[in-house]
Amino acid sequence: MPEIHHARGIVSWFLPACDFVSHREKTVATAPRRVLAGVPWTQRQGTKARMLDHITTIHTEEVTMMRKLSALRALVIAMLCLIPALLAGSSGAWADAEEVPPGDSGDNQVAGDDAGELYVIGTDTTFAPFEFRDPSGELVGIDIDIMTAIAENQGFQVEFRSMGFNAALQALSSNQVDGVIAGMGITDERQEVYDFSDPYFTGELTIAANEGSGITGWEDLEGETVAVKTGSLSEEWAREMQEDYDFELNSLDQTTSLVESVKAGHDAALVDDLPIIAYGIQQGSGLELVSDPEPAGDYGFAVNKGENQELLTMFNEGLQEIQASGEYDEILDRYLGEDAEGPDNSTFIGLLQTSLPALMIGLGNTLAITGISFAMAMVLGLVFGFLKVSSNIVLRGIATTYVNLFRGTPVLVWAFFFYFGLPQLIQTEVNIWVAGALTLSLNAGAYIAEIVRGGIQSVDSGQQEAARSLALTSGQSMRYVVLPQAFKIMTPSLINQLVIMIKDSSLLLAIGFGELLYQAQQIYAANFRVTEVLAIAGLIYFIAIYLLTKLANFVDKKVNH
Repeated sequence: MPEIHHARGIVSWFLPACDFVSHREKTVATAPRRVLAGVPWTQRQGTKARMLDHITTIHTEEVTMMRKLSALRALVIAMLCLIPALLAGSSGAWADAEEVPPGDSGDNQVAGDDAGELYVIGTDTTFAPFEFRDPSGELVGIDIDIMTAIAENQGFQVEFRSMGFNAALQALSSNQVDGVIAGMGITDERQEVYDFSDPYFTGELTIAANEGSGITGWEDLEGETVAVKTGSLSEEWAREMQEDYDFELNSLDQTTSLVESVKAGHDAALVDDLPIIAYGIQQGSGLELVSDPEPAGDYGFAVNKGENQELLTMFNEGLQEIQASGEYDEILDRYLGEDAEGPDNSTFIGLLQTSLPALMIGLGNTLAITGISFAMAMVLGLVFGFLKVSSNIVLRGIATTYVNLFRGTPVLVWAFFFYFGLPQLIQTEVNIWVAGALTLSLNAGAYIAEIVRGGIQSVDSGQQEAARSLALTSGQSMRYVVLPQAFKIMTPSLINQLVIMIKDSSLLLAIGFGELLYQAQQIYAANFRVTEVLAIAGLIYFIAIYLLTKLANFVDKKVNH
């Protein structure tokens, strides 16, 4: 069956070139005898000589092509082997930052009593001063310090996973984490789903606008747009006030996004927690408070309903202990007091120097997940690409369904499914590297399958017919005649797909994967220098992609020209 020969062709393409050479020499020796069977002896000699010349020419070209493909395979393997070295080297840039558990993205942080039981705690990524990263890359903030102090007091260990507020709640629901501490307000709706600790902080809400805007309160916001953080108490408060004042809401997912939206003029003002806005003003955000604080309820540590009650009890007992000892007040003064760290007034070069170590860790993770995913996507693309050109309607249907499914759905949906949804279905935790690799490879594999299909179908059908006339089987024709030509056609598209995958990996920041853009997000959340940090990250992306493209084009030139 043709599809069986095609499948064999896939496997054969990965075999060493020496197998091909020995087989082709055998074919050269026997093909004229098979083809000339039945031809009168007097006509055989000249015909046989011409056939041998023609076959020898084809044989030489094919041997050369297969040797080049073998060199390409060796280069690709070498590149993939260099990725772990790059990752290990870049991790040294954060000297002695923290111990990272095996299999994580290099972002998690362990604290507390080393001898105690380990609990995994989800937290936000950009919620300074409650959780953010300092210039050395260490996760700090009010929430982090309170949780660490309680863990040390109660004799247990915590592993912080910084993944964003909404992602942290998803991780808690899917049992990827044991609890969440992220400036989370205690509301009636949330208490139906989660069990909360005793309040550890009483929040206040306020309005902020650009300095000199002339806004003094809600009455000045009629007909304007107000930025709020999605799912927060500030959003609930703003919706209540919306009934009395005619303004529009713009819901965003990060405090830094709120600030940048107001500074850019998209929104007239923002509503957020007072400590958050005050910290941003302290860091030079360019905003000012324009209303009196409004009591907003209490913050609490959350666990799933009816689960991890021993952890909740230890949190409550430890909170009482650190409040009684004065350690709690010391933590608040560290971030909200007069001695709190001031704005980062360094030059762009200084910002580059302090940011580069963390960004290089992100780049290492980006290249590693891309390399792993691209290798998997190539296998998927070859398999389903061959199935797409199969004469079997069932196999074609399977391949078409796969391609349509992953080309027709957003990458982010699959990232959330594999990291948050799948664990709930199989009742087993899914490593973030596994979730990321599955997301990128399955998506890219669908596009590569179409590239493979197009490459095969672009080779003139007469090529295969000519190969069959030289006594090659269908599988041999595919392996020795069609695939080398198809690969030459496919190479530019495959290079382009690799570049797309590097950029698509940035979507994994939504599940807390420590890639390049995630690290940039961590940096500007602490210093509010969003544009400058993103410019540095963009430059790193450009340089990395430019160099990889140059390397890929060099390989393409050596192999195909």
